[in-house]
Amino acid sequence: MLTYYEVMTTDLGLLTTAAAKWEEMAGELKKVETRYGDSVQKITLGGETWNGVSQQTAHTSFAATRYEYTAAQAQAKAIGSLLRDAHEKFTDLKNKLESARDDAIAAGMTVSEQGHVAFDWSKLTPSERSAYHHDPDGQKTVGDAVTKWQKHIDDRVKAVAELDSNVKTALSAAVVDSNRDAFGKGNDETLTGFNRYAEGDLDKAPKKLDDGSGDKPKEDDGFTFTGPDAGMKLTGTKYGKEGSFKLYADLFHMTYKGEYNNGAFNLGGVDDMYLGARATANYGFTNKGITAKAEASAGIRAMLEGHANYGIVGGYGRFEGFAGGEASAGATLGKEGFNGNFKAFAGEKGSVATGGEVAGLGAGATAEGWYGAGAEFKWDFGKGEDGKYHFGGKGGLALGVGGAVGGEFTVDPGKVKDVAVDAADWVGDTAGSLKGEVTSWLR
Repeated sequence: MLTYYEVMTTDLGLLTTAAAKWEEMAGELKKVETRYGDSVQKITLGGETWNGVSQQTAHTSFAATRYEYTAAQAQAKAIGSLLRDAHEKFTDLKNKLESARDDAIAAGMTVSEQGHVAFDWSKLTPSERSAYHHDPDGQKTVGDAVTKWQKHIDDRVKAVAELDSNVKTALSAAVVDSNRDAFGKGNDETLTGFNRYAEGDLDKAPKKLDDGSGDKPKEDDGFTFTGPDAGMKLTGTKYGKEGSFKLYADLFHMTYKGEYNNGAFNLGGVDDMYLGARATANYGFTNKGITAKAEASAGIRAMLEGHANYGIVGGYGRFEGFAGGEASAGATLGKEGFNGNFKAFAGEKGSVATGGEVAGLGAGATAEGWYGAGAEFKWDFGKGEDGKYHFGGKGGLALGVGGAVGGEFTVDPGKVKDVAVDAADWVGDTAGSLKGEVTSWLR
């Protein structure tokens, strides 16, 4: 977290200097884009001197390059705008911190270079100092005043730290390709290229959201971005825990989560995208049973999910896309059920899933379209990590074009119990009221 000293001594003018450089870069990229379009891309546009498959391929490729030049300009301008917004907001908060310091000094305090507040005894006469030292109420008054001014200054520093975190998140989001013009929607042929739709307004950009309750988002909601990263981790079986192996190389992992709560109504969603390669394995014998499973995958994966719940009724929808290769196999057998799976696939796939739940009893279905080669078989019978009992399976096959279908039923013991208790209470209350009413008739 930022300190008082860092806030007071940082040269905020560097932000506008950097913003000017980014805006200058956008102008230079515009010049390069224009030259590229006039000298390189134009040979694939019109005319009869070049035709055929190679011309069509070059047309697509050159248009994609021109698109990236355009996207790079938009991204550079957005970053420059974010930096200017940051300078304005940081300057305002720094001014407020300086004002808080001046107010504390005017109230008889001292404020050190590190932001520590103390009572300024030097302004008192010897007799006044003696009176304070021998007066318990006077000492308490001084202590309370110091605490109040320290909190006031600390709150101003905290506001700067929160803005700093939001600026970092906004800049991180600005450089992630949104891919709005990909997948046949436009000339974007690169999933990890420049972001043509980068947000340049700091107030509208993604930010890490504060802790809250009621209709406020949860603490862990908001935008997160990690990568590039790589590593390996190996643990053996011990003390009833599974052994595990993990090897990964992540280019990036981006997640945006949000949730809204208003009484019995709950609405939430997750947008997740990952590009990289990883291999994992778990094995061992624990109090939950026997586990042996392994998985490896490489490629890009995207998932968009939303759910809505009102009281005992809820539903969800999910879309997933994957391009690359993956393989997995595993089985778990224990006192709470068993499950297993086998999967091997290379190519592209897209899936949709939907389901609902009433009073703790749920049902869902999945359908996938595959373009590639692979097979999958999965079954579930027992209690999952979410505390629900799952019963279902999934199967798929593709040799060129194919797909998979699956379905499951779920039982949430906690919700079923709550609904049963509520129903029993209602029956009891209703029966009591009816009994009282009938008795009153007979009097």
